[in-house]
Amino acid sequence: MTSLRTKVLSLLALPAVLLGAAGCTPAADAGPGASPSAATATATDTASGVPAPAEPAAPPAASDSVVAAGTALEQLAGIPIKGRAPKTGYDREQFGPAWADVDHNGCDTRNDILARDLVDVVYKDGTQECVVASGTFQDPYTGTTISFVRGNTTSTAVQIDHVVALSDAWQKGAQQLSAEERRMLANDPLNLMAADGPANGAKSDGDAATWLPANNAFRCEYVARQTAVKAEYRLWMTQAEHDAIATVLSSCPEEPVPVRAGTAAVSTGAGAAGPAADEAAAPPAPPAPAAPAAPAAGPGTGYANCAAVRAAGAAPIRVGDAGWDPKFDRDGDGVGCES
Repeated sequence: MTSLRTKVLSLLALPAVLLGAAGCTPAADAGPGASPSAATATATDTASGVPAPAEPAAPPAASDSVVAAGTALEQLAGIPIKGRAPKTGYDREQFGPAWADVDHNGCDTRNDILARDLVDVVYKDGTQECVVASGTFQDPYTGTTISFVRGNTTSTAVQIDHVVALSDAWQKGAQQLSAEERRMLANDPLNLMAADGPANGAKSDGDAATWLPANNAFRCEYVARQTAVKAEYRLWMTQAEHDAIATVLSSCPEEPVPVRAGTAAVSTGAGAAGPAADEAAAPPAPPAPAAPAAPAAGPGTGYANCAAVRAAGAAPIRVGDAGWDPKFDRDGDGVGCES
């Protein structure tokens, strides 16, 4: 027989069992500020075993990879990526005479760029303001200021850099260009910048994968200019070069496509959608007065060597002078037999 004590304990436990069966589990604390109804709904869902409805998904954020039109990044996306071709057949003469007067303003390209990039320019007497004798140069590659003075031992302090080096261009498509297109590339102001001599020497014929300016503030403009030149002349990049330029431009995604400045625009005939395509044509400049005739080089076709140039009193000799020969210009600055 069940004892009286056992019956009493069973009766006392019955209300708790009934409460649990009715789903009256106490609601969890919903936290400060939560409405009672929200707390009740959560408890009911939990008790019934039905999962609570998922929160509505947030709209996707705008992609960081979207590239703005008219930027260097957009132009970079259109540059083909290929391997570097052999340097076989490369010679500076493949790009025409050094510093040719392609815009027909009476001044060679080296002096055009010096006049564009220097301030407080003083011209050599008797040159129709063509030959830069001195000036002040704020070098973008190093961020330093250089006092330029033309002379046998001083001219090299400021050199003219091909932003896309000619041998690099040769190995990345320029072999397929016409001789005239290569001449334009070598003298295009879009591809030319005055530069600190030692920095230009350190760059040599490197691309962005092997050399960038020490001045970080100029790197975006520098690689944008390289990209514009390669687009203009249908040249390609290696994967390493492309990646190096993309890395630089990722810090300045709004960097615009540069345009040539400082001398008259030239027609490359390339048909590429480069900066020249959208550039308004400059009105033709009036013809420059004829420069005084240079002294004759003497009998024969020219000077045999720099010793002959010096013996004739014609040193230093520059592009356009009688007897000029590219072999006299070892550093490619348009001035030969300087020392």
